Amino acid sequence: MQDVLAGIRVVEVASWTFVPISGAVLSEWGADVIKIEHPESGDPQRGLISSGLIPGAGDVNFMFEIPNRGKRSVGLDVSTDDGRELLYKIVETADVFVTNYLPDIRKRLGIDVDDIRRRNPNIIYVRGTGQGTRGPDAEKGGFDGATFWARAGLAMGFKEPAAEWPVDQRPAFGDVMGGLTIAGGIAAALLRRERTGTPSIVDVSLLNMGMWALAPDITMAKIFENVEMPVFNRDSLPNPLVGTYPTKDGRFIILVLLQADRYWPDLCAHLERPDLLEDPRFKDGAARYEHREECIQVLREVFRTRTYDEWCERLQTLQGVWAPLQTPLELHNDPQAIANGYFEPITAASGTDFTLPANPVQFDETPVAVRHAPDHGEHTDEVLLELGLTYDEIIEHKVTGAVL
Repeated sequence: MQDVLAGIRVVEVASWTFVPISGAVLSEWGADVIKIEHPESGDPQRGLISSGLIPGAGDVNFMFEIPNRGKRSVGLDVSTDDGRELLYKIVETADVFVTNYLPDIRKRLGIDVDDIRRRNPNIIYVRGTGQGTRGPDAEKGGFDGATFWARAGLAMGFKEPAAEWPVDQRPAFGDVMGGLTIAGGIAAALLRRERTGTPSIVDVSLLNMGMWALAPDITMAKIFENVEMPVFNRDSLPNPLVGTYPTKDGRFIILVLLQADRYWPDLCAHLERPDLLEDPRFKDGAARYEHREECIQVLREVFRTRTYDEWCERLQTLQGVWAPLQTPLELHNDPQAIANGYFEPITAASGTDFTLPANPVQFDETPVAVRHAPDHGEHTDEVLLELGLTYDEIIEHKVTGAVL
């Protein structure tokens, strides 16, 4: 845990990943993040393993741990008068309120902007939405697979021209980036409030996140709407030194040598093909472009002569940028990821040890370290006692079902 947001309290009434993962980031930056969950059902993400959508991994529900690590969980039924009043009491002590509930649910539960600001006029109010807060679909929900990946154009943007189907989205792909964006927006809003006294309403949508991620494609599409653009496929890339090449054992190496003429001699040396320097078809960038299909084919043949491991070793001294196409499992042994503290070692509440990627922001050259995700309602009594309630009062609320 860092201390840059020490003393900041965040109240989260949200579920799944997109918005909750912003709370995980804020907790790693030092904030006290209180996750409000229904006393009986809790965050539906808790049940994802039992649903059969993901395999069980010992006692680790990793899809819940990723967006909820480092938080405190309070079980409150905010649909009841008692539960809502207790939520308001927590809100009175907070700096930020975060939600991804739909507009009609926010109004029904009494957690919309005016409701929360009535009890804490200085609170920063944060909404994570599918399609934004205005327009015909503002009242509709959204998941990253539908809104971020499909509607925002990424699925078609990643589709190979000759492929029958678009590329399928990976789990929570837009959610995790959106959560980091929300956390950044909250940090900016906290700074604004400190300097001006003005609390902000912060909005981030999955649709806009997807558009931001695909900004070059989306911008170019309109500019060249009526222009017939050249089409390049994997066999005819304009710069053969920027592309993915297969190895002898079916793995891949990617080259990103944008300054092709600068790096061509060094690449030929590492490929042990000095003859390519004398080949008039490949003598410079213009020639390689003219004969790009032949050049790509030659490079493929060369890369297929060695295994993935052999190329990884051989290319260590290559000038310019290249990378092995690693699997998620191989990343756990990546020396750069290890050296920079990009993995967080965590012990789950069950006692099981595991690791997950840290958020990509470090302060003062110090890797983050956080607690595991909380058990359902684990900190209910703790937080209510901090508000000044007695044990007898807490028990009364438990009897009515207002708290867990």
